[in-house]
Amino acid sequence: MIGLISATAAGAAARDRLAAAWPDRTRVYDGPVGNAVRRAFAECEQLVCFLATGAVVRLIAPLLGGKASDPGVVCVDEGGRFAVSLVGGHGGGANELAREVGELLGAEPVVTTATDAVGVPGLDTLGLPVEGAVAAVSRALLDGEPVALHNESRWPLPPLPVAGEGAYGIRVTDRLVEPLPEREVVLRPPTLVVGVGASKGAPVEEVLELIEGSLREAGLSPKSIAHLATVDAKAQEPGIVAAAERLGVPLVTHSAEELAAVAVPNPSDAPLAAVGTPSVAEAAALVHGGELLVPKRKSAAQPAMATCAVVRRPARGRLAVVGLGPGARDLLTPRAKAELQRASVLVGLDQYVDQIRDLLRPGTRILESGLGAEEERARTAVAEAREGRAVALIGSGDAGVYAMASPALAEASDDIDVIGVPGVTAALAAAAILGAPLGHDHVSISLSDLHTPWEVIERRVRAAAEADIVVTFYNPRSRGRDWQLPKALAILAEHREPATPVGVVRNASRPDESARLTTLAALDPATVDMMTVVTVGNTATRDIAGRMVTPRGYRWQEGAE
Repeated sequence: MIGLISATAAGAAARDRLAAAWPDRTRVYDGPVGNAVRRAFAECEQLVCFLATGAVVRLIAPLLGGKASDPGVVCVDEGGRFAVSLVGGHGGGANELAREVGELLGAEPVVTTATDAVGVPGLDTLGLPVEGAVAAVSRALLDGEPVALHNESRWPLPPLPVAGEGAYGIRVTDRLVEPLPEREVVLRPPTLVVGVGASKGAPVEEVLELIEGSLREAGLSPKSIAHLATVDAKAQEPGIVAAAERLGVPLVTHSAEELAAVAVPNPSDAPLAAVGTPSVAEAAALVHGGELLVPKRKSAAQPAMATCAVVRRPARGRLAVVGLGPGARDLLTPRAKAELQRASVLVGLDQYVDQIRDLLRPGTRILESGLGAEEERARTAVAEAREGRAVALIGSGDAGVYAMASPALAEASDDIDVIGVPGVTAALAAAAILGAPLGHDHVSISLSDLHTPWEVIERRVRAAAEADIVVTFYNPRSRGRDWQLPKALAILAEHREPATPVGVVRNASRPDESARLTTLAALDPATVDMMTVVTVGNTATRDIAGRMVTPRGYRWQEGAE
């Protein structure tokens, strides 16, 4: 919950805008400001104070306990010009909150955390439990001192300015090791799956003692548990459910049939009779593969009411397929920006890389190539992810529309994690410029026959023409392909009037954008190139006040004309 505190009418107006935008995330604290701040500090995870920073500093100073427990505090000035991350930039989420508040209120976010200022990811912002000398190692990274990275788990990380050797170190491991005092940070990746079985009514203490003892004896950290796993029949078993809650990890369940198909070293007749599978703990831990580190163990109680097994799941690389939008920076989504900064390897067409090069973190490895190398880029991105890296594969518009998602996913298997990040397509950007040409059913067709036979393309154009669907043509015309667009327009003309509106947009959303509205009869294909999107209306599309509009066809519109 975010506590909102203000002292003046102007502050209250901005406060109320946040409260209206985030009704489920915020709580307004009224009354004397000092009391409001104290109550919010004790009750909320974050605070936004519409007060001077000096006043907030004096109010919260007696309340500060430590960066691991203090809420994140953001200050917004009286004029609404700045959203200042004051306390808890990383741990309390104040840096990101300042950016969110700034975006909503039109204020400039002010973030002074050193790692954020220079583009180095904070070690406490990587989404992994962290132990050790975070401040000292972060300072070494900022000062350019050699910091060694020992990624025992090959876990995908964002780019870090690390060296092979150094006085300071970052270790990524699930082993129960202590970081070297004052010079090492240990990151705990979620590599361990703990399979759990339990008799009805097994106490949570018995389940927890078994899990924690098994990990301790195997030299493994409980902070690296990805989830507990069991059979569906035990999904509501109180002891297992409570153990997962206390460990702060999800509980994942599998059917008895699924578990029965898993080969295990220690099957038993007891679970087969009880829940329909000869193994619960081992099978649940091994169901998605991995290395069995702790075979089935029983709890020490007499009679034993719980079993567990521990598996280290294979490290999985991460491939984010990112759509950059049509070119304008403000049409690049926040999710796309986040993925670009998370990636340690970027793969893309050279001209698209140039669009977003300034957004990449220092140390990002860039693998760029020219036109015609799409399949090579797809294979490269997947290969890099299979090496356990965090990879971003970029494409213009939406990466799933005539772009890199299809070849990449055709190359990938289930041994890597794949994340799709949607982008604004050229068709949508062009449509917004033209008016509302896609107000009813519509289709996009690429006229490039480099990879698709023309016979297939023509069949699709004819189908769209006969179905009276608005058509957006991608890749309409190039120097070597100058007859396909006239042929496609002729096919459409067999089913549409010469006055049918046609929108022509070149370089949508870019500085040299141009757009014009013409007709099916008047369009000169020679004025179109590969940077152009051509949208042909259907029989209902109209030119209304210079805008291309396809009516939605609502019944209440029938009598409006």
